[in-house]
Amino acid sequence: MRERFDVVIAGAGPAGAQCARDLAERDYDVLVLETESEDGFPRQSNKSTAGTFMSAMTSFSIPDEVVMNYTDNVVLESPNDHYVRKQTGAVLEFAEFKRWLVAEGRDHGATYRFDARVSAPIMENGEIAGVRYDGDEEVYADIVIDATGPAAPLAKKLDVCDLQRDHQAIGVEYELEGVDVNHDDYADLRDAMMLRLDHDLAPGGYSWIFHTGADTAKVGLCYIQNGSHHKYAKDGMGIDDYLEYWLDSDPRFDGAERIEGQQHRGSAHIQPPKSMSTDRFMAIGDTVPTIDPLWGEGIHKGMKSARAAAATVDAALTPDEPDTSAETLSVYDQLWHSDVAPKHSARLMMTELLYLAPNERYDQLMADLRQTADDTLKQINSGDRRAIAKLAHLSDVPVIAAYARRRLGI
Repeated sequence: MRERFDVVIAGAGPAGAQCARDLAERDYDVLVLETESEDGFPRQSNKSTAGTFMSAMTSFSIPDEVVMNYTDNVVLESPNDHYVRKQTGAVLEFAEFKRWLVAEGRDHGATYRFDARVSAPIMENGEIAGVRYDGDEEVYADIVIDATGPAAPLAKKLDVCDLQRDHQAIGVEYELEGVDVNHDDYADLRDAMMLRLDHDLAPGGYSWIFHTGADTAKVGLCYIQNGSHHKYAKDGMGIDDYLEYWLDSDPRFDGAERIEGQQHRGSAHIQPPKSMSTDRFMAIGDTVPTIDPLWGEGIHKGMKSARAAAATVDAALTPDEPDTSAETLSVYDQLWHSDVAPKHSARLMMTELLYLAPNERYDQLMADLRQTADDTLKQINSGDRRAIAKLAHLSDVPVIAAYARRRLGI
């Protein structure tokens, strides 16, 4: 006999585990298939900086037990300046956070299988009917959800996503102790999350210091191998070389040491989604992709996409005659654009313009932000084109022209 569930989810990251949690709370019979083994989970996928804000903490009832440090400020740095904005947040212990989500789902009745690598969809009459995993194992469901991130074994084969290599951001992070988070020559980073725009350190991207308490911090960088990266990159240097270069050149790291076993690396795609659903299928989290294009925050948006997918499942399966057609599940696409990532195109535009700008423009940006209203950065983060325009200068014309040429493929 076929093994069957209401919903099968591939991937136990924040999006997959939150979707299972929401569905199990609604009494759906849900199965999560996770590639990693449960012993030591998450070992291979412990890759997030895990900085988030209080909206995520309250919306998803994230407990204090998985928080490394609560923060008071967001700091933006340029090569020679900085800007401080009051905004409370939290730096999570990502592995503990993921284990907590799994436990939450199980407590509500979700079934988890680890060491279960999903390889392909099972198709019947042109629609997905289940998934194949661990070689020849099969399981069937009314609805299947891909939450595997960039691997996307189901979404790619169903032609739902089109993740492009030239839009892939790669990142590496160390956890350090002995960091001087209140150095005289820099902004006070005590209880802060700092993002630095500086092509010398992260050509075509940005770097960060997230204070995790006392003299410890998460320190890393990421970039896209875009035109800016090629323009500013140093010959022969890979991403690990750039992080070591920063650690060697920044006095805040004098005497700092890496915490053993706490190195994280990963990737995500910064691009518009192709689509998100089809008959009996949805893709959530970084499979779409859903990561915030401007500052790389993925936890909150990934979990919001999970909640939108769970609500769509509920609407599709609740009627006496369930309807899992592409038309019905397209409600998820609408929720994604309206609630999960509104004004996504404007935020992508801002991201590309930022990465194209030279270092001296980053210094000017810090000065400009200090002259604007307190809510300007919030408006920019939300994709408000008028707020973005307030920071424009005549000197930005070459950057805007380069952006236009890239968009036109010239």
